[in-house]
Amino acid sequence: MAKYSTEKDWIFRAEASEYASYPKIERIEAFFSDHAYEPHRHDTYAIGRTLSGVQSFHYKGEKQHSRPGMTMVIHPDEKHDGESGSDYGFRYRMVYIEPAVIQQILQGKPLPFIPQALSADPRLFHATDTFMRHMQQPIAQLEEDDALYDLAMALNEVSSKHPSKIHTYDYRAAERAREYILDNLHLNLSLEDLEQNTGRDRWRLSRDFRLLFGTSPHRYMTMRRLEQVKAGLIAGRSIADAAMLAGFFDQSHMTRHFLQAYGLSPAQWRSISSKP
Repeated sequence: MAKYSTEKDWIFRAEASEYASYPKIERIEAFFSDHAYEPHRHDTYAIGRTLSGVQSFHYKGEKQHSRPGMTMVIHPDEKHDGESGSDYGFRYRMVYIEPAVIQQILQGKPLPFIPQALSADPRLFHATDTFMRHMQQPIAQLEEDDALYDLAMALNEVSSKHPSKIHTYDYRAAERAREYILDNLHLNLSLEDLEQNTGRDRWRLSRDFRLLFGTSPHRYMTMRRLEQVKAGLIAGRSIADAAMLAGFFDQSHMTRHFLQAYGLSPAQWRSISSKP
C-alpha cells in the first residue's frame, strides 16, 4: 500500500513535573507515517488518545483501531504493537503511569482493566484531559495530583476487573518489595531477598506483586533499569555505557530487553526522540 505522508517519524517527550512525588510519569506526543512498533510489552499503563489518523494495534489476539475521540488504556504487561491504519500516518499523545501510582490511590484493589484497550466512555476521556494537553509545559504538582486521583477513580469505575482467582493478598508486603527493588537496582536480587525484607512467603509475594503492580518483580526491576538506560541515552552516553551503568551484563543483553519493552531498538529510539 502506498503511503502519502511525507512527515518523518518523531517522538516528543513532555517535561516532567519538577517536584513530582510519584514514581515516574512519562508523557509523549508522537507521529508515525507507517509502521511504528514491533510487538512489545511494558509494565506501565499506557493511556492516551489518537489526535489524527487511525492508530492500529494488535491486543489480546485482536486488531484494534483507535480514532480521535476514543481513549486507549493498554494494561501493564499486555503485548501490543503499533502501525498506521490509514495512508496518512497517525499522531497521538500518551501518558505512561506506573501501577504503583494507581495503587497509592486505590490502596490495594485489583488493577483496573479495559477490554480491547479502547473506550468511548466520556468519564475516561475527561479524566485524561490534564495529561493530554499542554505538552510543551510541565503540569503543576497539585494539578497532577488531582488528575491522577480523577484518572484512578475513572479507571476503577469504567473497567472490567482483570480476570483473577486471587481474592486475598498483602498490599503492604508487595509495596515494601517494590521499594526494596527500587533501592537496590544495582544488585542481583532474588525472591529470597524480597522474602527476607518483607516477611512474606516468596511465592505468595510474587503472586501479590503481579496482581497489584501488573508485572513480576524481575520485570519491574528490568524496566526500571531500562528507564536508566533511556536517561543515559538522552544525556548523550553511548549505548554500551548506558547498558553497563544501568546494571545490564552487556549491550546485547540490554538491547534484547529494550526491544521487548518498547518495540524499538535503543538506536531507533534515540534517533526519533526529542527533548522538550
